[in-house]
Amino acid sequence: MAKFDPFRRLLFRLEPERAHRLTMQLLAFAGGIPPLRSGLRRIFSFELPSLRVRAFGLDFANPLGLAAGYDKDGLAMHGLACLGFGHLELGTVTLDQQFGNPRPRLFRLPEDQALINRLGFPNQGMERLLERLKSRPEDIVLGINIGKSAETPIEEASHDYVRLMRLVYEDADYLAVNISSPNTIGLRELQSRRFLEGILRDLADARSQLIDKSGKSRPVLIKLAPDLNDSELEEAIEVIIEAGMDGVIVANTTTSRDGLRSLSKVESGGLSGLPLTNRSTEMIRKASSMSGGRLPIIGVGGVFGPGQAKEKLDAGAALIQVYTGMVYRGPGLIREVLAALG
Repeated sequence: MAKFDPFRRLLFRLEPERAHRLTMQLLAFAGGIPPLRSGLRRIFSFELPSLRVRAFGLDFANPLGLAAGYDKDGLAMHGLACLGFGHLELGTVTLDQQFGNPRPRLFRLPEDQALINRLGFPNQGMERLLERLKSRPEDIVLGINIGKSAETPIEEASHDYVRLMRLVYEDADYLAVNISSPNTIGLRELQSRRFLEGILRDLADARSQLIDKSGKSRPVLIKLAPDLNDSELEEAIEVIIEAGMDGVIVANTTTSRDGLRSLSKVESGGLSGLPLTNRSTEMIRKASSMSGGRLPIIGVGGVFGPGQAKEKLDAGAALIQVYTGMVYRGPGLIREVLAALG
């Protein structure tokens, strides 16, 4: 929406993390006032019965969601829920508060329509998130993305994930297990069979106990890195299916810098945005083929308009998510994509 361009230009004059914090504060403020929430819905919402999706046992108003990382602590979930999304994925959240890596740790690459982040899971911890979830928005699917604490050895990562699942199980509509961020040392090793089998076995056992206790079955999805080669991806898919998990999120940020023009390409961290588009779409296609269509896929990476969204759905994604596209295109991107899909 062109009328929001001046505000976006103002934000881009600010340091990226400060601009994000300001955006979150405004969304949190608007989300806390009923008339402002209604106004946001009138401007951004786009509802059509044909857009409804059922995936991993849940009903979504539409296939477009917000990726994890945007609202780590649920601070602005009420405002974000008014922008037209079919689901929000909060987090990544860890057991205790983390401050993440030293600043600066977030960089814009405008020449490439991309971001590089090395945030390192900064968040206020699960206890604070649980407090906010007591008043969660009820009219949208809410996923919670969980991650290993930085100080937890990778050999003990399973303990973190199981504890996090037990804590948030009642409040989440689905759980996303983040084993693929490049910004926590050793985390991506958890995608190998050596670690993944044990983690998913422990999560499956814990979920069985929680189902017996609550009568509720929560879907568990595994978020994978786009830098896996074909054999690594196939191995991960096999383990995920064997463990009875419900789906995969394809994909996290990449460490690749192929074809970038921006001088900021030298920064370490995970790259997101337009350069990830083709890589994530091809990975969706491969994951769909490798699983024989048995694993529902959330496709994320480089959705900047209807074209990329359709490509990911055609490649085998049941749902898609945006993050960097909204930073560059603004919230009007949501309605634009949904209108084209409808």
